[in-house]
Amino acid sequence: MLHLFMRKGPWFRQKNRGYGTGLPIAWQGWVLMALHVALIAGLAVLLRDRPVPMTIAIVLAALAPMPIYRARTEGGWRWR
Repeated sequence: MLHLFMRKGPWFRQKNRGYGTGLPIAWQGWVLMALHVALIAGLAVLLRDRPVPMTIAIVLAALAPMPIYRARTEGGWRWR
């Protein structure tokens, strides 16, 4: 199954305006985005009683997959 994630090609559409990634255009993009949201929600639930570690963990989890999003966006990231 891992070889399916390594195929060439974009997983996300470029944004019409602004900077960053738009919506997914491939199933790999939808899976990555769902796992990303689940990770952030899980950290929020696990660390809900400790606000400072929760904030640090959520910020790190939010930024960690950004290189994947950037590499798999058609047209790359640039201001539009």
